[in-house]
Amino acid sequence: MARGFAPGQSATLWVYDLAADAAREVTTSDQLLFEAPNWTPDGTALVVNGGGRLFWLPADAAPEGAVLTEIDLGGIPEINNDHVVSPDGSTVYVSAEDGHLYAIPLDGSGPRQVSRDRGDFRHYLHGVSADGATLAYIGLSWDGDRRVTNVYLLPLGGGDEVQLTDDGFQDDGAEFGPGPDGAEWVYFNSERAGGAEGHAQLFRVRPDGASLVQLTDDERVNWFPHPSPSGEHVVYVSYPPGTKGHPENIADVRIRLTTPDGGTGRDVVTVFGGQGAMNVGSWAPDSSAFAYVTYSELA
Repeated sequence: MARGFAPGQSATLWVYDLAADAAREVTTSDQLLFEAPNWTPDGTALVVNGGGRLFWLPADAAPEGAVLTEIDLGGIPEINNDHVVSPDGSTVYVSAEDGHLYAIPLDGSGPRQVSRDRGDFRHYLHGVSADGATLAYIGLSWDGDRRVTNVYLLPLGGGDEVQLTDDGFQDDGAEFGPGPDGAEWVYFNSERAGGAEGHAQLFRVRPDGASLVQLTDDERVNWFPHPSPSGEHVVYVSYPPGTKGHPENIADVRIRLTTPDGGTGRDVVTVFGGQGAMNVGSWAPDSSAFAYVTYSELA
């Protein structure tokens, strides 16, 4: 079921400009709880989910004139906040509440399921490769009462899926991006560093499972690494120490910026919220800015 506002709450979409070192408001709503902005590859629009549906709006919209336009999902089940835009801009891939991944062609030709039926197994989408050929997702399964999450790669043209992690620790936020060597990596967050819930840190690994690198090692709980297309930056969501999972409506959630080699990071902005702020890649295609969502504090 789609997430809703607490009484009196609102959501605000922001674009943070790195050169200006400042954020501008794009739009605010107290009617639609939108989440997880993507940027279209041509740089003209932002895509968000809300109420189990998908919307777009101009990236340069002013708050007083911003209009969210619904994208036709073709009758698939409600979606969650895991969605990505293909590199050529022709398709949005989404995670639906039935546990499957769907391709939504923007020419209106109708959706198609791209994930495979695997029984009691759920797919949570986070990334698409630079060539558009492979999706990175988190697979959720169960070992008795224990929730198990791992990083998977799904070739869209057919062929075997690749399971990149299988270590008993909770993993999330798998996303493709360039590393300091210029090659493509898969970035993700995992609790493997602390070995316990409430201590997620950031990692990257090659798509063949080689060369695992830990990027952060601090007292905060770090989620959803988003590498910039330029390969210069990684932006992520950082929760207060001891936070379990990636909950909503949390104070002192920080949007932080670091480098693909895990160099010294810095706080960009401190927000109220967490879940929905930037669950998926939200960089402008020229890496000059990124988008995120904040939520007003509870009354």
